[in-house]
Amino acid sequence: MTTKPEKPDSDLAQTPESQPLNGQSLSISEQRKQELKQLFPGVFTETRNDQGELVQAIDFERLKAELGEFSELYDNHRERYGMDWPGKRDCLKVIQQPSLATLKPCREESVEFDASQNLFIEGDNLEVLKLLQKSYYGAVKMIYIDPPYNTGKEFIYPDNYAESLDTYLKYAGLKDSEGKKFTSKNSGNEGRFHTNWLNMMYPRLYLARNLLHEDGVIFISIDDNEVENLRRLCDEIFGEENFIATLIWQKVYSPKNSSKSFSEDHDFILVYCRNAEIWRPELLPRSAEANARYQNPDNDPRGNWKASDLTARNYYGEGMYEVVGPTGKVFTPGKGRYWRQSLSNFKKMDADNQIWWGPNKDAYPSQKRFLSEVKQGMTPQTLLLYKDVGHTQEAKKELLEFVDFENTENVLNSVKPTRLLRHLLKIGTRPDQDDLVMDFFSGSASLGHAVLAQNQEDSGNRKFILVQLPEPLKTEEASSKYISDLGKSRIRNVSQSLREATDNQLELNTPAPKALGFKVFKLDRSNFKQWQAPSSAVSDGDLLQQMELSIDPVLPEATPEQMLYEILLKIGLPLSIDVETIELAGLPVYSMEDGSVLIFLQGKINQTMIDTVLDASPSQFICLDKAFEGNDQLKANAVKTFAHYNAGFDGDAERIDFKTL
Repeated sequence: MTTKPEKPDSDLAQTPESQPLNGQSLSISEQRKQELKQLFPGVFTETRNDQGELVQAIDFERLKAELGEFSELYDNHRERYGMDWPGKRDCLKVIQQPSLATLKPCREESVEFDASQNLFIEGDNLEVLKLLQKSYYGAVKMIYIDPPYNTGKEFIYPDNYAESLDTYLKYAGLKDSEGKKFTSKNSGNEGRFHTNWLNMMYPRLYLARNLLHEDGVIFISIDDNEVENLRRLCDEIFGEENFIATLIWQKVYSPKNSSKSFSEDHDFILVYCRNAEIWRPELLPRSAEANARYQNPDNDPRGNWKASDLTARNYYGEGMYEVVGPTGKVFTPGKGRYWRQSLSNFKKMDADNQIWWGPNKDAYPSQKRFLSEVKQGMTPQTLLLYKDVGHTQEAKKELLEFVDFENTENVLNSVKPTRLLRHLLKIGTRPDQDDLVMDFFSGSASLGHAVLAQNQEDSGNRKFILVQLPEPLKTEEASSKYISDLGKSRIRNVSQSLREATDNQLELNTPAPKALGFKVFKLDRSNFKQWQAPSSAVSDGDLLQQMELSIDPVLPEATPEQMLYEILLKIGLPLSIDVETIELAGLPVYSMEDGSVLIFLQGKINQTMIDTVLDASPSQFICLDKAFEGNDQLKANAVKTFAHYNAGFDGDAERIDFKTL
């Protein structure tokens, strides 16, 4: 996948049509501002200068905050255009606060764990988004989210800024709870309930933008309650220039007569991209209905065509003339209208049989538009009708088809139909590009369902990452305790259904379904003990306990596979990477990327192992510090050996990055 290089923001970069050359050289300061804007669009604001003129400005206090240096924001500043609310400062802090968590593999709940590149992650999406930053920065082609709509009722994700992981673990039942309720109930006396919602959304969208590919796009479902705030929030995070459209989805097929005023028949879907200079929507497949408009009543050898108006309202100096038809009938463009073509072009088109005069040669002239000359696809529209992309009742029916509910009160009401999501997938991804798709409010995993179904239809290679909080169901069921359980069950059953459908097909050359399985990961504490910097009042016993962490920082319950995936996140490799267990010097070693990365987590290292690794010449070799336990001399020799090995190369390609944990 390639992207365009960015053009310098200078007069020399303008086209002759947009701005004449002024002979000046590139403005370095303006260029740096544009580069800064790509990295931190939220720090650019509007203010008035000393002359009272409205100008674009950089909020340097905000820039310092995004870089992790905090001071009192907006103090002693001129009034400016922007969005602010109580808690926004804390949002910036929580973005900067690194996560101390990890994602632990759960093979027993996965399907084809070793083969699949799809991920289902159970956990608080704020922590998960932080953990994915290094491995998936700029890697996601399309994000779709359906966040809480903020209707004034309780919603999850209040964010304990001081200790969000601890709050999550209590909520998920992974440690003793003291009765803390992990919900946030909005009410009219809480800033008209917008503040809590904004505090929940801001850090998640900020981190999500980092994951988008340079030509990536995000679709966000929302209703009237927060569409205005969401638009302003996204303008700040993604940049107003990267707003693409507001889609209107007709979500119901009949009016709600019980409504107090208007029947709310639609939701919105905001569309933003990472870089509007290069992102373009994919054309939608042409429908049979659209192609049916093209016919060939005169047996034109160029194929089917449809008649198109030859006139327009816009003034055209050469568009005022009379034309004489084959029967001698005279035609004019009409009052207030003009021919689109000059008279000479009109005559050339008529001579080439591009003008249609009707079956009797006496009709008002029109231009023949040939199907072979139009785009081999249709431009997406902002109005999404239920007959084309589905409605809420259809979505609920799909959910019931693939999830067995014991209690009807557990059936989700806000689920989206897969036809809607498949429509967005066709706009935001391509089947042959291995595009990565993400939903970090995945609910019942509708997007995962849509990805699998769309891949089956067009032999696509799309992969998904779904993130869902283990939010308790209203009534616990035998097979499901959380909403995340519904999602896993749904994807599991969809995969099985698609696999059976393929097995039943008679055509031997039909391609097998791709990427039907999924790996399950669960948010949990790190597998490594965390060093806490001692305060001046710390006791000798506490200090000794902290120092003991350096001896063996691995938690006793941690498994080699759990440590492996935490290390992958720390060094920036994807969780979907192919992992092979090989044997070096008689010991098991994890191998990734055709042996380019070797990780040793079991047993004690020896000189033979070190020599074997040098012979293999990986780009990275990682092992536990305790692998050298009781042999400090071997560790010192290993460090020197790798340093001596690396010193023999002028470039970086063949160096071995040796690390211990």
